[in-house]
Amino acid sequence: MGDLSDFLANELLDHVLRNASYTAPSTIYLGLSTNGSIEISGNGYARVACTFDVAATSATTSSAAVTFGVPTASWGTISHCALFDALSSGNRLTDWKALTASKTVAAWDTLTFAAGDIDWTF
Repeated sequence: MGDLSDFLANELLDHVLRNASYTAPSTIYLGLSTNGSIEISGNGYARVACTFDVAATSATTSSAAVTFGVPTASWGTISHCALFDALSSGNRLTDWKALTASKTVAAWDTLTFAAGDIDWTF
């Protein structure tokens, strides 16, 4: 189960309860981690844009495949993912979510999540 980051929880609460305006990002990006607390970096890594189906019963799934660029060296064993509002820097929108199965990504591997493989429940 993926939880909201403190950033997004505060933005949504202010938006709903205090009439403060929150503008949803035009693009959502998927980021990866090997430990569930720090995003990986270097070796050709970059977040990837992703799209989601309309939520139903507080859940949504990815509507298209998400394929990361080819690593120039190992990214290690990927165990977690999170959603961000920018390609780099920006704000983390969700807490880190553990993958169903970790994946070791070596140099020149291709990491793809098929449509429907990424699901988020709040």
